[in-house]
Amino acid sequence: MINIEEYDSQNVFAKILRNELPSNKIFENEEILAFSDINPQASVHVVVITKEKFCSFNDFSKNASDKCITSLIRGISKIAKKLNLSKGYRIVCNVGHYGGQVVPHLHFHILGGERLWQKL
Repeated sequence: MINIEEYDSQNVFAKILRNELPSNKIFENEEILAFSDINPQASVHVVVITKEKFCSFNDFSKNASDKCITSLIRGISKIAKKLNLSKGYRIVCNVGHYGGQVVPHLHFHILGGERLWQKL
């Protein structure tokens, strides 16, 4: 079970941020990085991570600066536009063990490019 109370700097997303692991970058600004998911669950599946060290959405919502929060939300919208997801998309953020969070670093999934209501 992952620990979402203490940040683990050896998690896979931290390694991607340090360029220790490769990623197919889709979007980047000073606060966030977006890249293709290595196990896509839809025809478009992008992972969006913060560059700051947040273990989960709970940690982020309590401790992130307004600048970081705004950059993340606006960044997701910019990514969706860049990926031409004008017909719609899904944003998913799993929190904790019961929520299905696998990597202890705040991240959102953007899924789209097809009808998703049958993929609940």
